[in-house]
Amino acid sequence: MSKTIRIGTRDSELALWQAHTVQKKLNDLGYKTEITAVKSQGDIILDKPLYELGITGIFTKTLDIAMINGQVDIAVHSMKDVPTALPIGIVQAAVLERANTLDILVHKGNLDFLNGEGTIATGSLRRQAQWLNKYPNHKVVDLRGNVNTRMQKLQDSNWSGAVFAAAGLERINLKPSNYINLDWMIPAPAQGAMVIVAMANDDFCRDAVAELNDIETEVCTHIERQFLKTLEGGCTAPIGALATIQEDGIVFSGVLFSLDGKEKMEVNKIVPLEEWKKLGFTAAKEVLDNGGVSLMERIRKDLKK
Repeated sequence: MSKTIRIGTRDSELALWQAHTVQKKLNDLGYKTEITAVKSQGDIILDKPLYELGITGIFTKTLDIAMINGQVDIAVHSMKDVPTALPIGIVQAAVLERANTLDILVHKGNLDFLNGEGTIATGSLRRQAQWLNKYPNHKVVDLRGNVNTRMQKLQDSNWSGAVFAAAGLERINLKPSNYINLDWMIPAPAQGAMVIVAMANDDFCRDAVAELNDIETEVCTHIERQFLKTLEGGCTAPIGALATIQEDGIVFSGVLFSLDGKEKMEVNKIVPLEEWKKLGFTAAKEVLDNGGVSLMERIRKDLKK
């Protein structure tokens, strides 16, 4: 174990928390580690919605390059930020045990707007569409930046509230008292999960990191990301998916929305555990065969406008 594993991460508080969590787990197993933080394009360009930037994996690309160039050995990501197709030479090495999958609404102490008109901030097309589907009288506005920046922007604004992933706020103790769980909102595929990627030819790091893998989270996130990959074909779209293992079966819910939230295509399945490998694919095909193809074409056109 003489090799020092260099852990690459974004430099936000949440990303660093995730990297230090992985570092501690590897150190506890006897491995030597060091952390290298870099700033991604997604952190630098904050004045444009993510879908306008037109880059798949905007939060992961900088670390991919650092790995390929040999500057870091592994990288730690929020799994929902990672493209479903990894760059050639980079592989998923471990998925850590999943945290809270819920989205939450952080508000300003008054929820009267839920019964009237309100303005909700989120940079996620998935969250925007689901919010408008439930609250068609509301307005949604774009919100970018790391969780600390977004929380500050909410406080400085006249918005009614903003939507966050519960897991991110909980990890860095930023979850305020004035929030509500959005248990009706289907989360992003792999929300609440952390993934570690490594170079395919680096057996030492892959073997080390494999000791941290949580098989149940790996199975569930595989299903959700397969659903996403089968539906989207490289396009950012309002897609949610959640798989959970219950007793001997897998419970799956997947959704595809139009950008304005007016159209909703949903699929719910319960299958035996041994059928997990194709569940995301078959669920997505069901959506595509029932009008999802034309909806995805319209979403692509609308995003290009």
